[in-house]
Formats: sequence, structure tokens, C-alpha cells
Amino acid sequence: MGLLDNLGGSLKGVLGDVEAAAVPALINSVLAKTNLGDLQGLVTQLQQNGLGPQVQSWLSDGKNMHVTPDQLRAALGNAQVQEIARHFNLPVDAALKLLAEHLPNAVDQASPSGKIEKAA
Repeated sequence: MGLLDNLGGSLKGVLGDVEAAAVPALINSVLAKTNLGDLQGLVTQLQQNGLGPQVQSWLSDGKNMHVTPDQLRAALGNAQVQEIARHFNLPVDAALKLLAEHLPNAVDQASPSGKIEKAA
């Protein structure tokens, strides 16, 4: 049974990696349905509304700074947050939690040269 347990754990790890790799595309597709347009639009809004240091850490080499759901709510505003949540088909708090958890890596992955590259 030990071998099957190890195989199951490995499979979960691979599936987790695949899921994590899909999150940036999911975020971008949701943003395309909002007036933000894409990841760059979201990043610009966050930079203009007090999260410049966090965003800069995501765009540059080095450790990504953490962002909280409350910080995202404050930077985006209630109407924008509700629109994003609606497109994620999630409650507002769950959508903010998802963004807070995955946005730093999504921006980091989309900006290997320090600027967000448009998806092909």
C-alpha cells in the first residue's frame, strides 16, 4: 500500500502544479470581461491605488510581497470587486481571497522581463 500512497501523493502534486499554472490564464480571462481589460489593467489600478510597492515586487526579481483581500478591496473599489466576483462566479470574499493568493505569482509569471507580456 505504501507504493500506492506515494503514487497518489505524486499525482496530487502534479495536479496541484497544473492547477497553479492555469490560474494566471483564468485571472486574465476573467479580467477580459471587466473594464480592467487584462492583467495589465488590474496592475495599473492597483499601482494607482496604494499597492505600488507590492506590484513592483511582483514585476521585479526577488520575493513577491504579500497582498491581502482587504488591500485588494480598497484598491479596486466595491463595484470592481463585485464585477470580478461575478465573473469568477464566486462570492466577493472568495474572489478576493483567490486573487490575494494567486495574483502575485500570476503577475510574476506574466512579467519575466519586468513588464507584463501580452498573451499570444
